[in-house]
Amino acid sequence: MKKRHSFRRRLFAGFLLASLLPLLLCSAMLLQIFRLRLDSQLEEESREQLDHVISSLDGLYQGFQQTALALQASPYVAPALSRGQRDSTTVYSELYSATEGSRLSAQFDLYDRDGVWMYSTGSGPVEPVMPTQWGVLYAARQSVGLAFTQVDGGEGNSAPLFRGAARIAGEAGEDAGYLVITLTRADFQRLLEGTYGGQSDLLLLDRYWRPVYASQTALAGRLAVQLREQLLAGEELGQEGEEYAYRAAFQEEMGLYAVLQRPQALNRDTRGLLTTVTVGSALVCVGLSVLMSLRLSRQMFYPIERLHSAIGEVVHNNLDVYVPPYQDDELGELAQRFNGMVVALKRNQEQLVENQRELNEAQIRMLQAQLNPHFLCNTLDTMKWISKINQVPQVAVMSTDLADILRFCISPDEFVPLRREVEILQRYMEIQSIRLSGRCRFEVALPPDLEACMVPKMILQPIVENAVLHGLEDTENGVVRVDVLSDETTGTLKISVTDNGRGLPPEMVGPYVRRETDGRGHLGLYNVDTILKKYYGDTCGLCLGCRPDGPGTVVTAILPLQKEESHAESTGCGR
Repeated sequence: MKKRHSFRRRLFAGFLLASLLPLLLCSAMLLQIFRLRLDSQLEEESREQLDHVISSLDGLYQGFQQTALALQASPYVAPALSRGQRDSTTVYSELYSATEGSRLSAQFDLYDRDGVWMYSTGSGPVEPVMPTQWGVLYAARQSVGLAFTQVDGGEGNSAPLFRGAARIAGEAGEDAGYLVITLTRADFQRLLEGTYGGQSDLLLLDRYWRPVYASQTALAGRLAVQLREQLLAGEELGQEGEEYAYRAAFQEEMGLYAVLQRPQALNRDTRGLLTTVTVGSALVCVGLSVLMSLRLSRQMFYPIERLHSAIGEVVHNNLDVYVPPYQDDELGELAQRFNGMVVALKRNQEQLVENQRELNEAQIRMLQAQLNPHFLCNTLDTMKWISKINQVPQVAVMSTDLADILRFCISPDEFVPLRREVEILQRYMEIQSIRLSGRCRFEVALPPDLEACMVPKMILQPIVENAVLHGLEDTENGVVRVDVLSDETTGTLKISVTDNGRGLPPEMVGPYVRRETDGRGHLGLYNVDTILKKYYGDTCGLCLGCRPDGPGTVVTAILPLQKEESHAESTGCGR
């Protein structure tokens, strides 16, 4: 037994789904938009902060570059370094003037061509002697401008971390000395402080991805190793699910990578809080949706339940039910229509009883009326024998033909073989020939293989009658001819009735169409065409035309080719 599904439960589920699904989709969409907005805001802030860091490094480099150019162009610095002059007031004046804008960002030292310290903006040299065959001085000799390298100066804020150098040439282009710029942890901290947010951390790496400066000491060792391979491969920094987001930029002149570390927009705590709020809100929304769905489903189902109960009463033949229309809507209208249907059903039931009574009376009258054709046939037989006794052959023939036609008409068969239809047609034409004093004759061309074709009873007689009445009344030598043809390819049977009468008007030629002007003159043609179309469809029926070899009319009946055996199989009956 098929399990019954409650409409009320489905209605409740539909309301619940219709309320929860948009809510959940909107919540998920808003959550995703919120996350994307936070990520976009984080990305924008990180980009701005990193731009400030790079801008500060660019400004620092520009200051160093201007200092180097000023000292290289000074007429006093190169000669003093070449001659080994120390404590020259003029050189110190040039040095302090050139470093006026950058003196607080680094320490500037002048070395001679052998790498021996000569002058400084600090209290003393960072290194008294520097090698010229390697390190920063060697890099300066190989470079056109400033060259920067990392220095491991030890721990503490005053330890040198980064060093740059520029070559100072003499009048003949020879090496006169070097400008050495030293930056400590404190210098970087002073320079970069405030360029990135309070929640962010900054790491500077040289062009070989070695740490130069870190806002947190522990950050240098951990992050440099973690990001080295990603920077080398050009991949996105960081790892999926990590608490921090990273962004890097490269300062080309100084050869420094600036890596900004910032907490993710949705860190662990934020995600936990957001999850808690989301789950709590979802539970509240689910509870409200359930309550509203229960109320709405109960409110909508009550009229349906009343209607269902009333239909059950009608099924058990109780037509005295009434469903009150509680609501002024479609359900209320449905209840009103149901009440009207019950009233109409009750009225129809009463009318059915009355119709059954009248039908019984009509059947009795029909049985009584069947006695009349038999009485008429017996009377015609009596007339036939009286005519033979009194030697009136025309009356005997007419009474015999009329009795045969009458028996054929009252037979219960709806379909007859074509040979039987032609036989009755011959009986009719014998009567007409006597009536017209022999002024018309009848011809039939029926192939033997088509004699068993089944056709509706009495379809040829109205056509022949129409030809006699409308075509041959005023003709001295009238001819009515019936030709039967078949088309095996299309499976059709064509029966043509041709007369040599006065013919048809041009407007009637073609498939038969009833006109208002026909009156009762062509009622037989209309009935035959209607019978053929009702039995076989619109492709069958009558077609009217003119006789090709003279005056007259040709009426062709088109119907399916059905032999007696195949017709019995298709209709489920036999003879």
